[in-house]
Amino acid sequence: MSPLGRLIEVADDGRHLGKDRGFLTVSAKGEEVGRVPLDDLGGVIATGHGTTLSLNLAAALAERNIALVLCGTNFAPVSLLWPVVGHHVQQRRMAAQIAQTAPLAKRLWAQIIAAKIRRQGWVLQQTGAAFGAFSRLARLVKAGDPENIEAQAARRYWPLLMGSDFRRDADGRWPNSALNYGYAVLRSATARAICGAGLQPSLGIFHHHPQNAMALADDVMEPFRPVVDLSVRQIMESGETEVTTSVKKQLAAVLTQDLVTAAGRTPVATCLLRLGQSLAACYLGEQNSLDLPYLPTSRAGKAEGEADGGDGSP
Repeated sequence: MSPLGRLIEVADDGRHLGKDRGFLTVSAKGEEVGRVPLDDLGGVIATGHGTTLSLNLAAALAERNIALVLCGTNFAPVSLLWPVVGHHVQQRRMAAQIAQTAPLAKRLWAQIIAAKIRRQGWVLQQTGAAFGAFSRLARLVKAGDPENIEAQAARRYWPLLMGSDFRRDADGRWPNSALNYGYAVLRSATARAICGAGLQPSLGIFHHHPQNAMALADDVMEPFRPVVDLSVRQIMESGETEVTTSVKKQLAAVLTQDLVTAAGRTPVATCLLRLGQSLAACYLGEQNSLDLPYLPTSRAGKAEGEADGGDGSP
Protein backbone atom coordinates (compact mmCIF):
# COMPACT_ATOMS: atom_id res chain seq x y z
CA MET A 1 0.00 0.00 0.00
CA SER A 2 1.25 3.45 -0.81
CA PRO A 3 2.24 5.55 2.23
CA LEU A 4 0.30 8.33 0.52
CA GLY A 5 -2.98 6.43 0.76
CA ARG A 6 -6.10 8.60 0.80
CA LEU A 7 -7.16 10.17 4.07
CA ILE A 8 -10.96 10.00 4.35
CA GLU A 9 -12.95 12.13 6.76
CA VAL A 10 -16.54 11.33 7.69
CA ALA A 11 -17.83 14.75 8.72
CA ASP A 12 -21.56 14.58 7.97
CA ASP A 13 -23.86 13.44 10.77
CA GLY A 14 -25.63 10.09 10.76
CA ARG A 15 -23.32 8.24 8.35
CA HIS A 16 -22.76 4.48 8.52
CA LEU A 17 -19.44 2.99 7.42
CA GLY A 18 -19.41 -0.57 6.16
CA LYS A 19 -17.41 -3.02 4.09
CA ASP A 20 -18.47 -4.47 0.76
CA ARG A 21 -15.87 -6.86 -0.64
CA GLY A 22 -12.74 -4.68 -0.97
CA PHE A 23 -14.46 -1.32 -0.45
CA LEU A 24 -15.26 0.99 2.41
CA THR A 25 -18.85 2.10 1.91
CA VAL A 26 -20.60 5.18 3.28
CA SER A 27 -24.38 5.12 3.71
CA ALA A 28 -27.01 7.63 4.82
CA LYS A 29 -30.50 6.48 5.84
CA GLY A 30 -29.87 3.09 4.30
CA GLU A 31 -28.72 4.42 0.93
CA GLU A 32 -25.10 4.18 -0.19
CA VAL A 33 -23.61 7.60 -0.91
CA GLY A 34 -20.01 6.65 -1.61
CA ARG A 35 -17.34 3.95 -1.63
CA VAL A 36 -13.54 3.87 -1.64
CA PRO A 37 -11.21 0.89 -2.26
CA LEU A 38 -9.75 -0.20 1.07
CA ASP A 39 -6.30 -0.62 -0.47
CA ASP A 40 -6.31 3.07 -1.45
CA LEU A 41 -6.74 4.25 2.13
CA GLY A 42 -4.10 5.61 4.45
CA GLY A 43 -6.44 6.69 7.25
CA VAL A 44 -10.06 7.32 8.24
CA ILE A 45 -11.07 10.20 10.52
CA ALA A 46 -14.59 10.30 11.93
CA THR A 47 -15.89 13.64 13.20
CA GLY A 48 -19.60 13.47 12.32
CA HIS A 49 -22.12 12.95 15.13
CA GLY A 50 -23.96 9.63 15.07
CA THR A 51 -21.37 7.92 12.86
CA THR A 52 -21.55 4.11 13.06
CA LEU A 53 -19.42 1.39 11.54
CA SER A 54 -19.50 -2.35 11.07
CA LEU A 55 -17.22 -4.83 12.82
CA ASN A 56 -16.23 -6.21 9.42
CA LEU A 57 -14.97 -2.78 8.36
CA ALA A 58 -13.06 -2.24 11.61
CA ALA A 59 -11.33 -5.61 11.17
CA ALA A 60 -10.51 -4.89 7.52
CA LEU A 61 -8.95 -1.54 8.44
CA ALA A 62 -6.86 -3.13 11.18
CA GLU A 63 -5.67 -5.93 8.89
CA ARG A 64 -4.40 -3.30 6.44
CA ASN A 65 -2.81 -1.17 9.18
CA ILE A 66 -5.14 1.71 8.31
CA ALA A 67 -5.61 4.17 11.17
CA LEU A 68 -9.19 4.84 12.27
CA VAL A 69 -9.31 8.06 14.32
CA LEU A 70 -12.35 9.20 16.30
CA CYS A 71 -12.44 12.92 17.16
CA GLY A 72 -14.26 14.94 19.79
CA THR A 73 -16.14 18.19 19.24
CA ASN A 74 -12.91 20.21 19.32
CA PHE A 75 -11.42 18.02 16.53
CA ALA A 76 -8.86 16.56 18.92
CA PRO A 77 -8.57 12.75 18.62
CA VAL A 78 -10.14 10.77 21.47
CA SER A 79 -9.62 7.25 20.13
CA LEU A 80 -7.53 5.39 17.57
CA LEU A 81 -8.02 1.82 16.38
CA TRP A 82 -4.70 0.01 16.73
CA PRO A 83 -4.12 -3.30 14.89
CA VAL A 84 -2.78 -6.18 16.96
CA VAL A 85 -2.15 -8.53 14.04
CA GLY A 86 1.53 -9.42 14.21
CA HIS A 87 4.20 -7.50 12.35
CA HIS A 88 6.77 -9.98 11.00
CA VAL A 89 9.43 -8.66 13.43
CA GLN A 90 7.02 -7.18 15.95
CA GLN A 91 7.98 -9.30 18.96
CA ARG A 92 11.71 -8.56 18.68
CA ARG A 93 11.18 -4.86 18.15
CA MET A 94 8.65 -4.52 20.97
CA ALA A 95 11.00 -6.35 23.32
CA ALA A 96 13.78 -3.92 22.42
CA GLN A 97 11.38 -1.00 22.83
CA ILE A 98 10.34 -2.18 26.30
CA ALA A 99 14.00 -2.68 27.27
CA GLN A 100 15.12 0.78 26.12
CA THR A 101 17.53 2.35 28.60
CA ALA A 102 17.13 5.79 30.12
CA PRO A 103 20.24 7.14 28.33
CA LEU A 104 18.87 5.96 24.96
CA ALA A 105 15.46 7.48 25.62
CA LYS A 106 17.05 10.79 26.63
CA ARG A 107 19.26 10.83 23.54
CA LEU A 108 16.33 10.10 21.22
CA TRP A 109 14.18 12.74 22.90
CA ALA A 110 16.92 15.33 22.46
CA GLN A 111 17.12 14.54 18.74
CA ILE A 112 13.36 14.93 18.41
CA ILE A 113 13.20 18.23 20.30
CA ALA A 114 16.20 19.73 18.50
CA ALA A 115 14.57 18.81 15.19
CA LYS A 116 11.27 20.37 16.27
CA ILE A 117 12.91 23.63 17.32
CA ARG A 118 14.86 23.87 14.06
CA ARG A 119 11.65 23.30 12.14
CA GLN A 120 9.95 26.03 14.17
CA GLY A 121 12.71 28.40 13.10
CA TRP A 122 12.19 27.32 9.49
CA VAL A 123 8.46 28.07 9.78
CA LEU A 124 9.16 31.54 11.14
CA GLN A 125 11.62 32.14 8.33
CA GLN A 126 8.88 31.29 5.81
CA THR A 127 6.60 33.90 7.36
CA GLY A 128 9.23 36.62 7.53
CA ALA A 129 9.42 36.59 11.34
CA ALA A 130 12.62 36.62 13.39
CA PHE A 131 14.01 33.09 13.43
CA GLY A 132 17.72 33.29 14.27
CA ALA A 133 17.40 32.31 17.94
CA PHE A 134 15.97 28.90 17.09
CA SER A 135 19.17 27.44 15.66
CA ARG A 136 20.94 28.49 18.84
CA LEU A 137 18.19 27.03 21.05
CA ALA A 138 18.31 23.74 19.15
CA ARG A 139 22.04 23.48 19.76
CA LEU A 140 21.43 23.96 23.50
CA VAL A 141 19.22 20.87 23.78
CA LYS A 142 20.89 18.23 25.93
CA ALA A 143 19.99 14.58 26.50
CA GLY A 144 16.49 14.48 27.97
CA ASP A 145 16.13 18.27 27.56
CA PRO A 146 16.64 18.88 31.32
CA GLU A 147 16.56 22.66 30.86
CA ASN A 148 13.24 22.41 28.99
CA ILE A 149 14.52 24.23 25.91
CA GLU A 150 11.37 23.02 24.17
CA ALA A 151 9.22 25.26 26.39
CA GLN A 152 11.62 28.19 26.00
CA ALA A 153 11.34 27.88 22.23
CA ALA A 154 7.54 27.62 22.41
CA ARG A 155 7.29 30.86 24.41
CA ARG A 156 9.09 32.66 21.57
CA TYR A 157 7.50 30.72 18.73
CA TRP A 158 3.76 31.13 19.19
CA PRO A 159 3.65 34.94 19.55
CA LEU A 160 5.94 35.32 16.52
CA LEU A 161 3.80 32.96 14.43
CA MET A 162 0.26 33.70 15.59
CA GLY A 163 0.45 37.10 17.30
CA SER A 164 1.02 38.29 20.83
CA ASP A 165 -2.58 37.57 21.91
CA PHE A 166 -2.50 33.92 20.88
CA ARG A 167 -2.49 31.15 23.50
CA ARG A 168 -2.17 27.52 22.51
CA ASP A 169 -5.18 25.78 24.07
CA ALA A 170 -6.40 22.35 22.93
CA ASP A 171 -9.90 23.32 24.06
CA GLY A 172 -9.77 26.78 22.54
CA ARG A 173 -11.52 28.21 19.52
CA TRP A 174 -10.04 29.24 16.19
CA PRO A 175 -7.21 28.90 15.29
CA ASN A 176 -6.70 26.28 18.02
CA SER A 177 -9.45 24.17 16.46
CA ALA A 178 -7.59 24.20 13.14
CA LEU A 179 -4.36 23.18 14.87
CA ASN A 180 -6.24 20.37 16.60
CA TYR A 181 -7.54 19.04 13.30
CA GLY A 182 -4.15 19.26 11.62
CA TYR A 183 -2.50 17.48 14.55
CA ALA A 184 -5.19 14.77 14.41
CA VAL A 185 -4.30 14.14 10.76
CA LEU A 186 -0.61 14.05 11.65
CA ARG A 187 -1.21 11.81 14.66
CA SER A 188 -3.11 9.24 12.60
CA ALA A 189 -0.31 9.05 10.03
CA THR A 190 2.29 8.79 12.80
CA ALA A 191 0.41 5.98 14.55
CA ARG A 192 0.20 4.11 11.26
CA ALA A 193 3.96 4.49 10.75
CA ILE A 194 4.69 3.27 14.28
CA CYS A 195 2.48 0.21 13.94
CA GLY A 196 3.99 -0.47 10.53
CA ALA A 197 7.42 -0.52 12.17
CA GLY A 198 6.27 -3.17 14.66
CA LEU A 199 6.34 -0.84 17.67
CA GLN A 200 3.88 -0.36 20.55
CA PRO A 201 2.35 3.14 20.31
CA SER A 202 1.51 3.38 24.02
CA LEU A 203 5.16 3.02 25.11
CA GLY A 204 6.53 6.51 24.66
CA ILE A 205 10.03 7.92 24.65
CA PHE A 206 9.12 10.94 26.78
CA HIS A 207 5.31 10.92 27.15
CA HIS A 208 4.19 8.32 29.71
CA HIS A 209 0.68 9.31 30.78
CA PRO A 210 -1.27 6.16 31.80
CA GLN A 211 -4.36 7.36 29.91
CA ASN A 212 -2.49 8.08 26.68
CA ALA A 213 -2.57 5.03 24.39
CA MET A 214 -0.66 6.93 21.71
CA ALA A 215 2.26 8.28 23.75
CA LEU A 216 4.85 7.19 21.20
CA ALA A 217 2.88 8.78 18.36
CA ASP A 218 2.80 12.04 20.31
CA ASP A 219 6.59 11.82 20.73
CA VAL A 220 7.42 10.94 17.14
CA MET A 221 5.16 13.55 15.54
CA GLU A 222 6.79 16.47 17.41
CA PRO A 223 9.26 17.49 14.63
CA PHE A 224 6.37 17.64 12.14
CA ARG A 225 3.96 19.77 14.17
CA PRO A 226 5.45 23.01 12.80
CA VAL A 227 4.49 21.90 9.28
CA VAL A 228 0.87 21.92 10.45
CA ASP A 229 1.43 25.26 12.20
CA LEU A 230 2.61 26.85 8.95
CA SER A 231 -0.39 25.50 7.08
CA VAL A 232 -2.75 26.97 9.69
CA ARG A 233 -0.97 30.32 9.51
CA GLN A 234 -1.39 30.34 5.72
CA ILE A 235 -5.06 29.40 6.05
CA MET A 236 -5.58 32.27 8.50
CA GLU A 237 -3.98 34.67 6.03
CA SER A 238 -6.49 33.56 3.40
CA GLY A 239 -9.31 34.90 5.61
CA GLU A 240 -10.69 31.66 7.06
CA THR A 241 -12.08 31.85 10.60
CA GLU A 242 -13.41 28.33 11.22
CA VAL A 243 -12.73 24.70 10.37
CA THR A 244 -14.62 24.38 7.09
CA THR A 245 -14.52 21.55 4.57
CA SER A 246 -11.98 23.52 2.56
CA VAL A 247 -9.78 24.05 5.62
CA LYS A 248 -9.88 20.32 6.40
CA LYS A 249 -8.77 19.48 2.88
CA GLN A 250 -5.85 21.87 3.14
CA LEU A 251 -4.80 20.41 6.49
CA ALA A 252 -5.09 16.83 5.24
CA ALA A 253 -2.77 17.80 2.39
CA VAL A 254 0.02 18.37 4.95
CA LEU A 255 0.84 14.66 4.62
CA THR A 256 1.71 15.12 0.95
CA GLN A 257 3.94 18.16 1.51
CA ASP A 258 7.54 17.51 0.48
CA LEU A 259 10.41 17.91 2.93
CA VAL A 260 14.12 17.69 2.16
CA THR A 261 15.71 14.36 3.15
CA ALA A 262 18.86 12.40 2.39
CA ALA A 263 16.87 10.63 -0.34
CA GLY A 264 15.68 13.90 -1.93
CA ARG A 265 12.34 15.64 -1.54
CA THR A 266 10.01 13.31 0.33
CA PRO A 267 6.34 13.65 1.41
CA VAL A 268 5.65 13.99 5.13
CA ALA A 269 3.79 10.64 5.18
CA THR A 270 6.86 8.85 3.83
CA CYS A 271 9.14 10.74 6.24
CA LEU A 272 7.03 9.38 9.09
CA LEU A 273 7.36 5.81 7.82
CA ARG A 274 11.15 6.18 7.61
CA LEU A 275 11.26 7.73 11.07
CA GLY A 276 9.30 4.80 12.50
CA GLN A 277 11.70 2.29 10.94
CA SER A 278 14.75 4.21 12.16
CA LEU A 279 13.32 4.38 15.68
CA ALA A 280 12.96 0.59 15.68
CA ALA A 281 16.58 0.33 14.47
CA CYS A 282 17.72 2.59 17.33
CA TYR A 283 15.93 0.38 19.87
CA LEU A 284 17.68 -2.66 18.38
CA GLY A 285 21.08 -0.94 18.51
CA GLU A 286 21.44 -0.98 14.73
CA GLN A 287 21.85 2.81 14.43
CA ASN A 288 22.35 5.81 16.68
CA SER A 289 20.36 8.59 15.00
CA LEU A 290 16.77 8.96 13.91
CA ASP A 291 15.98 9.42 10.23
CA LEU A 292 14.64 12.98 10.26
CA PRO A 293 14.24 15.51 7.41
CA TYR A 294 16.90 18.13 6.78
CA LEU A 295 16.42 21.85 6.59
CA PRO A 296 17.73 24.12 3.82
CA THR A 297 20.59 26.50 4.50
CA SER A 298 19.28 29.51 6.40
CA ARG A 299 20.17 33.12 5.65
CA ALA A 300 22.34 32.93 8.76
CA GLY A 301 24.59 30.66 6.70
CA LYS A 302 24.28 27.38 8.60
CA ALA A 303 23.03 24.21 6.92
CA GLU A 304 20.84 22.71 9.60
CA GLY A 305 20.69 18.93 9.29
CA GLU A 306 18.16 17.53 11.75
CA ALA A 307 20.40 14.78 13.10
CA ASP A 308 23.66 16.62 13.49
CA GLY A 309 25.27 18.20 16.59
CA GLY A 310 23.22 19.64 19.42
CA ASP A 311 20.85 16.68 19.56
CA GLY A 312 22.01 15.44 22.90
CA SER A 313 24.58 12.77 23.50
CA PRO A 314 24.18 11.35 26.98
